[in-house]
Amino acid sequence: MDSLTQAALGGVVTYAVLGPSLGKRAAIYGMALGTLPDLDVLIDFGGPIENMTHHRGFSHSFLVQTAVSPILGWLFSQKKGKRAASFSQWSVAIFLCFITHSLADFFTVYGTQLLWPLTDHPFAHAILFIIDPAYTVPLIIALIGILMMRDRGGAQKLNLSMLTLSTIYLIWSVGAKSMIDQKVQFALTARGIHPDVYESAPAPFNTLLWRAVAVEDETYYEIWASVFDAVDDIQVRQFDRSLTLLKPIENHPSVRRLQWFTKGQYKAWQEDDVIYLSDLRMGIEGAYVFNFEVGRRSGETFKLGNFNQRSERPNLKRLPMIWERIFDSSVSIGP
Repeated sequence: MDSLTQAALGGVVTYAVLGPSLGKRAAIYGMALGTLPDLDVLIDFGGPIENMTHHRGFSHSFLVQTAVSPILGWLFSQKKGKRAASFSQWSVAIFLCFITHSLADFFTVYGTQLLWPLTDHPFAHAILFIIDPAYTVPLIIALIGILMMRDRGGAQKLNLSMLTLSTIYLIWSVGAKSMIDQKVQFALTARGIHPDVYESAPAPFNTLLWRAVAVEDETYYEIWASVFDAVDDIQVRQFDRSLTLLKPIENHPSVRRLQWFTKGQYKAWQEDDVIYLSDLRMGIEGAYVFNFEVGRRSGETFKLGNFNQRSERPNLKRLPMIWERIFDSSVSIGP
């Protein structure tokens, strides 16, 4: 999730545990702790691909967080005073702050290494877009209330209410994803498509419209489905993965790592003499977030690329079409 959401989530979760002891300071501590796991972006893991695929790694692991929480809890509990929290209170608050951060990331499509170092598999169950106002706004309302209200009891009730509301939204999104996946499966079967890999995720800023990717051998499908769609309304577009472009370097460690990280949801494409590998999960056709230069071809000559990232800027004029597509299946978002 975005940093604002993580800070707000950390603030309200920590306040729920430490508010009676620390008051407003609990939320401020929580906001800082809620962003702490994402400081792994400051670590250079050796290159653009390594930095991307190691993000949400050790700092997001439940195992690491379980080990670190009592250490930090002990450090924070050393500060004594009339309004202080115990070691156990601090440890529980920090652990919940960390684990909810990782769970929020787990609910996006990127992938989070929840069980590092036992496995570096990037777990994901995409029920939220990386920025979702419907999830974040209740957390911000709670945070503002905590910081502005003098009545601590009232602030606690508001905080609990907004946490409950945001959790209900997550439950709704789980149901929406299940409904969408069932509809899409019917739509693909009706078209004779039996994918090897399939993944769905909410479209930007909402959970009413969903984008899915299905991969079948050399072909991938970009799928758009609204919760209001009938099976026949679901849009399925077919594209070539152009995997032959990767033949000279298909066993290169960086290419293999991208194939692993994307869970098979990738394509190759060429512009001028440059060959790129794109992660199909994030972005839309024609504007993917993660594209890496993996090779250069000039005539019959091929050489390894520099693996730098190239971002494709989305056409912001298409954003209103997302809202239109929710209710109108004739609206086309794709290129």
